Order: sequence, then structure tokens, then C-alpha cells
Amino acid sequence: MMKTYSPKPEHIERSWYVMDASGQVLGRLASEVATLLRGKHKPIFAPHMDTGDHVVVINADKVELSGNKAQDKFAYRHSGYPGGITGIRYADLLATRPVAAVEKAVRGMLPKNRLGRQQIKKLHVVAGAEHPHAAQMPVELAVGQRPAWSGLPAAKPAPAVKSRTESTSPPSREREDAAPTEGRSTTAKERPARSAGPKSSAKKPAAAKPAAKEQPAATSGAKRSTTSKASVKKTSAKKPAAKKPAAKKTTAKKPAAKKPAKTEE
Repeated sequence: MMKTYSPKPEHIERSWYVMDASGQVLGRLASEVATLLRGKHKPIFAPHMDTGDHVVVINADKVELSGNKAQDKFAYRHSGYPGGITGIRYADLLATRPVAAVEKAVRGMLPKNRLGRQQIKKLHVVAGAEHPHAAQMPVELAVGQRPAWSGLPAAKPAPAVKSRTESTSPPSREREDAAPTEGRSTTAKERPARSAGPKSSAKKPAAAKPAAKEQPAATSGAKRSTTSKASVKKTSAKKPAAKKPAAKKTTAKKPAAKKPAKTEE
């Protein structure tokens, strides 16, 4: 059973493409640009994620409209106040603001939510033939052409994790001793002689401490023994004597003595 694939952030790569709008129909150009912005040309496309690429549209002032739409079609906008609607013919819009005409057509083909507002930011429209995005090295792409899929990006190697002992271990004493100090010359024999002096003096008072501590421990042990004996005596004196079980009274009735039979005189 196959599981549904969901793209991860590390699987998404942003490429740059350039599309020439000279002589192209506005609607057909907008649909191709929206496909690249959403990422529908990739096999890892997901409708809830932004997997698209950057698109640069040049020569936006040379875009065309089919039929008589340049005179019949209007682009509307509203100020938000009552009666604040304003319309302009597409012939005038293309002559004065060709960049706005292309952006409006592409925005209408994207999702109407936060995802669509994020995707429209990757659209870069220029009225002329030159654009300021040469540093990104965009690839020229014709209308209707799909870019080749190069596969998922190679996994990055995991950073080496240092062990706790290596990160917290202090510098070794051998390296400090091996490094020579300026203005001080000492031989290897003098160093242990100097360190042996304070060690022997520090051990003498340490040996006397356990002897002093043993006496109160012994006295405390004697006190504990006496108190334990006294407590034993008290507990033994307080114990009540065991009561003997009382003899049960018998309720059986004794047989009555037979009276002697009277003799007839």
C-alpha cells in the first residue's frame, strides 16, 4: 500500500525563469505563469504548500488581447466608500500601466488566501526588455514550455555531534607542562620536588582528624547501648501478666435424688 507523499521544506528548491510577453495573449501568458508560481509543473506539487519558482516577465507593454476585448473589457477597482467604484478600459490600462494589467491577470488565477498572497510575491514583471534579476541567473522559458525535473535535492550530511566528554573535558596538565614559559627556566627534576612539599604538609593534619572523631563516636555508642538497655527494662516491666483462662461453668443439671417409696402399714 502506497502512502501519500507530502513535500518537506528541505525538498523544495526555488528556480528562476524568464518569460517574454511580447506578442502573447494576456490570458494564456497568465495561466502559464500561475502554473510555475504554484509549482504544478513539479511531481512534488501539493495544493497546501508553496512549491513554485520565481518568474520574471519582460516586455509586459507588448502583451495583446484577443478579439475586441481591449475596447469592451474594463478593469474595476473600488475605494471602499459608497459609490467609489472606478473602471478603466484595458486598452488604456495596457498603455499606461502594463505591469498592473499582467499582475492582475496572474493574481486572479492563484488561490485567494495567504498561500496565494505568498505565491504572488515570486512574480516580477518588467515593462521593458531588461530586468534587475541577472544575479539570480534566470533561465529563459517559452510560453507553454515545461522545465525539466532534476529530482529531489541531495540530502545534506548531518553535522558531527561532539560527545559530552570532549566538549566538557578540561585541558590536560601534560600540555601545560610541556609548553615553555617565558622568563622562567625549570628542570624536570625540580617540579616534583616543589609539588611534594605542600602535599606532605597537607596530609599530616588530615591524619589526626579521624582519631579525634572516633572518641565521640564510641561514647555515643555507649550512650546508645545504655539507653537501649533502659528502654528494654522499661518495656519488660510494663508488660502485663498473662491471664489464665477461667474454667467454664457447666450448666448441666444434676439428677435429683430418688425419694424412698412409702410402705403401707
